Amino acid sequence: MTLDDQKEQFSFAYVRAVAATAQIVVNEPTVDDDSVDLTFQQKGRAGQVRSPRLDVQVKCTESAAVHPDHIAYPLKLKNYDELRPTDLMVPRLLIVVTVSTDLIDWLNHSEVELALRKCGYWVSLRGLPATTNTTNVTVHLPRLNQFTVAGLTNIMQTLRNGQLP
Repeated sequence: MTLDDQKEQFSFAYVRAVAATAQIVVNEPTVDDDSVDLTFQQKGRAGQVRSPRLDVQVKCTESAAVHPDHIAYPLKLKNYDELRPTDLMVPRLLIVVTVSTDLIDWLNHSEVELALRKCGYWVSLRGLPATTNTTNVTVHLPRLNQFTVAGLTNIMQTLRNGQLP
C-alpha cells in the first residue's frame, strides 16, 4: 500500500467514525468519477427536507499550510470544477483531513481510547468562480469548520431546514 493509499483509507476512517457517532449513514459510490467519495444520509427527522443527503469529496494531507483562520489546500482542478456547480440535486462539500508527517502519530489506541490524529475541516465550493489555473486551485478551509460530530449534525440540520451548508 502506498502512502497515498494509506492517507485515503485513514481519511475515510476518520470521516466514517464522525458520521457513525452522529448517527448518519455513509455510502460509498462504486465509481468515483464525479468527485464524490462518500454520501451521507440521515433517515427521516422533522424538517422541511426529509431524509437529507450530502455528497463529499475527501482528501488527506500532511502538508496543508496552516494559517490562523484557515487551512490552505491545493485541490486538483477537476475536483474544484466538480464541487462548484450550483445546480446539483445533492449538495457537495470538500473535507480535508490533516495528518502528521510521521505515520506513527496518526493513530493511538489503548484499552481506554482510540485517537485518530489530527483534524478534518470542511468547506462548500458551491458557486465559486471558474479559474484560469490549469492543474490546482488553492482552497481555504476555515479552521472554524472542523469536521466533528457536532459540526456534521449541524450541517445535516441545515439541510433538513431546506438550506445549504
